[in-house]
Amino acid sequence: MLKQIQKIIPKKFRKDTLSIPVVRLQGAIGMSSGPMRQGLNLASVAQSLDRAFSMKAAPAVALIVNSPGGSPVQSRLIFKRIRDLAKEKEKDVLVFVEDVAASGGYMIAVAGDEIFVDPSSIVGSIGVVSAGFGFPELLKKAGIERRVYTAGENKAILDPFQPEKPDDIAYLKSLQLEIHEVFRDLVKERRGDVLADDPSLFTGRFWTGRAARDLGLVDGIGDLREVLKERYGAKAEAKLISPPRGLFGRRTSGVGVSALSGHNDVSALGQDIGAGVVGASLAAVEERSLWARYGL
Repeated sequence: MLKQIQKIIPKKFRKDTLSIPVVRLQGAIGMSSGPMRQGLNLASVAQSLDRAFSMKAAPAVALIVNSPGGSPVQSRLIFKRIRDLAKEKEKDVLVFVEDVAASGGYMIAVAGDEIFVDPSSIVGSIGVVSAGFGFPELLKKAGIERRVYTAGENKAILDPFQPEKPDDIAYLKSLQLEIHEVFRDLVKERRGDVLADDPSLFTGRFWTGRAARDLGLVDGIGDLREVLKERYGAKAEAKLISPPRGLFGRRTSGVGVSALSGHNDVSALGQDIGAGVVGASLAAVEERSLWARYGL
């Protein structure tokens, strides 16, 4: 029936295009810090990914990645969901890096069957970093005594209000090595056939797009429109799959709306929003530091 109707419609009015779904994955990776702030995590992108891979006529799904990294767990969860859907729906995955795909951002990028970059994109940083602040002298100068009571000798490990302990640092480094190994193995699994034999690949160093291509971290230089036209012809067009809008027209992250709608007590809601603002402010500082690490 549909084909018969299409024959009746004049050619100039027919929609004769090939839509390629596009999902944008942008920002620091981690769980949302409150109802008013969205994070890049599996909850925030799962629905968009499902919609993109469910477009039956599309031979591929395009992902725009622009992330300086963040949570290794959320990075791998997003990576795994992309690979699971690609296998289930039998679709190619094309990744396009904008400003940066570093650390967890690069972990997500290697979910692509092919990765394209701008010559000036920042790519790599295959490593693990843990950062924070120490305040033991601050409390002393302020005349404040902090009291901590634990059941379990390691319960207060890495307390920022206590002096660093060599045993704590050694334990943290052992955890970092395990996480780094997972990251390294994942990159080798996905790109081992094309990676250069360069000892600096897994040291946390990062490169420009052109250098990353020479090292085998990415496949080529190119932008979304250019590659889609070359790959699928002039009729190919990108169709952006956007997450649903929630309260105040903001993009929902999978947690924000439910966090707000579950309150009957207005005062409790106000307290949560206040806490969310504080959490969002701290998260913004952390995110800013992630971008700044790559000169962005």
